[in-house]
Amino acid sequence: MPPSPEPGPCAANPEPTLPASDEPRSLRIEDWLTVLVMAALALITFANVLARYFTDSSLAWTEEISVFLMIVLALVAGSAAVARDRHIRIEFFSDSGSGARRRALARFGALMVALLFATIAVLSVRVVWDDYRFEETSPGIGVPQWWYSVWLPVLSALITWRALGLFIRRGKQSDVDFLERQP
Repeated sequence: MPPSPEPGPCAANPEPTLPASDEPRSLRIEDWLTVLVMAALALITFANVLARYFTDSSLAWTEEISVFLMIVLALVAGSAAVARDRHIRIEFFSDSGSGARRRALARFGALMVALLFATIAVLSVRVVWDDYRFEETSPGIGVPQWWYSVWLPVLSALITWRALGLFIRRGKQSDVDFLERQP
C-alpha cells in the first residue's frame, strides 16, 4: 500500500499563518520558564512519591514548593496567554460585529487586563513589605515568606507589560489586518 501524502496547505484550504511580527519574540522567556517550572514540579512530585513509597512518610517541603511553583506557573502562563491574545473572553461579544468593533473590544480587554494586574502588582508590594517587615516565615520550611510573595508583584507587572504591548500592537493594526490575523 503506498504511503499517504502528508497533510498540508492546499489551494482550496490554506492554513492561516500569523506573521512573525504579531507574536513577541521575547515570549521565549515565558515558554522556557513554563518548561522549567513544569519539570521542577514533576521532579518534586516524583521525589515525594518515591519517599512515600519507600519510607511511608512524605517530604514536608514538597507541598510548600509545589504550591509556590503552581502559582508561578499560572502567572507565567497567564503572561504568555495575554501576549498571544489567548486570554479568556466571551466569544459571543468579541467575535461579532464589524472589524472596528472587534478590534476596539480586543484593545479594551487588553487595557482591562493591564489595569487589573497593575493593581495587583501595586497592592501586592504591601504584602511583600509586611512579610519582610514582620519577618514572617513559611510554615513548611521556615524560610522568609517574602521569598515567595515577592514574585506576585514581579509577575503581575510582567502580565501588565504584556497586556500593554498587546494594546499597542492592536492599536497599530487596521481593522482588516486585525480580522485577517484572528485564529
